[in-house]
Amino acid sequence: MKILLIEDEAGLREVIQQSLEKELYIVTTAHDYISGLDKLSSYDYDCILIDIMLPNGSGLDLVAELKAQKKKEAVIIISAKDAVDEKVKGLDLGADDYLSKPFHLAELHARIKSAIRRKSHDGDNEIKWNNVTLAPEQRSVSVNKLPLTLNRKEFDLLYYFVINPNRLINKTALAEYVWGDHTDQADNLDFVYSQIKNLRKKLKEAAAEIDIQAVYGIGYKMIDHY
Repeated sequence: MKILLIEDEAGLREVIQQSLEKELYIVTTAHDYISGLDKLSSYDYDCILIDIMLPNGSGLDLVAELKAQKKKEAVIIISAKDAVDEKVKGLDLGADDYLSKPFHLAELHARIKSAIRRKSHDGDNEIKWNNVTLAPEQRSVSVNKLPLTLNRKEFDLLYYFVINPNRLINKTALAEYVWGDHTDQADNLDFVYSQIKNLRKKLKEAAAEIDIQAVYGIGYKMIDHY
């Protein structure tokens, strides 16, 4: 699962990023309003953490922009401001939660899981597609109730496809989702191809009733397969 963290305080940004990466999230960061707007407009995330007080603009304006773009990410405002009117404004604009600084990282993790579950999983702990079941918080997959072993990248790809049913997703978007800020550190388009090839093989061998269809020259989409 992928998180966008928009926070101008470098030390806090690094601490939160490292903590989330230990929980196996892919974390992309932005340090001000402009870079945050560019990233949230250009890519998909499972959850966006937004500080209110940012250089060059307000985090509340970013929340409003997400709503204007009709994006579906879970949004949590993190801010030193604890005023009721700021909380109300953020929630009215479409934020899913509000966490005041200072906060415990364990509470942040719990809030993220809860927000993603409500937003992407209809409040369920599991996501099901035909005979395939994903438990995102445990990062586990089963087919016909039998465990399916996937590596980290394979799981991230499968999760992204399952929460975007029948949507055509281009290779660049897949690479960015799986690698985040580190997209340029590998031949990722070729690696996406190899990971999807392995994932398709595992799904087929497990008799999964889903498949990843290649659309030549564009990307991939998850479809029913019986």
